[in-house]
Amino acid sequence: MTEPTADVPNAPEPDDLAQAAGAPGPGGPAPTIIVLTEEALKPVDVAKIVGLHEDDRPTYRVLVPADTERNLLSSFLNHLSLFEMREALESLRPVNRTGAHADADTALSTTLAEFERHDVDATGEITSDDPMPALVEEVARLGAREVVVVTEPHAVEDTFHRDWASRARESLGVPVLHMYAGDWRLG
Repeated sequence: MTEPTADVPNAPEPDDLAQAAGAPGPGGPAPTIIVLTEEALKPVDVAKIVGLHEDDRPTYRVLVPADTERNLLSSFLNHLSLFEMREALESLRPVNRTGAHADADTALSTTLAEFERHDVDATGEITSDDPMPALVEEVARLGAREVVVVTEPHAVEDTFHRDWASRARESLGVPVLHMYAGDWRLG
């Protein structure tokens, strides 16, 4: 007696899997990686990010928030937890809004120049204090394949999963990598 047969779809080919994961098809557009950073990326940071995607040659979209409304208590505790006493005291001063926008502009232009040194396409913009709405919008608008969040360690936010990377993982349908600036550790 013969076993009944059913139509079983063929297993996907490797190219089909790559396209489903957001990689471009032959002759298609380059994938987009969004980089969210709170400060200018160092050469080592950009080298790590570009190294993760060197086979794909993606375009990078850099978002830098203008930190005009930071949480004073959280900033104070973050610096204390890292034994940064001077920075802890400085974090209690009111935020200079003009200075915050100028710092964000400098961070963005420095970061874009570093990507340019690595011979990759990168654009960017300054976002409002909370970068999540802009991040969600950019992921949808660009069809981003991945988000890379680069920050300094933040003891309070990282511990309670209120950091940007954790919030992005909760709201986006793409992989989110959290890197600490200038360091080999992942958040």
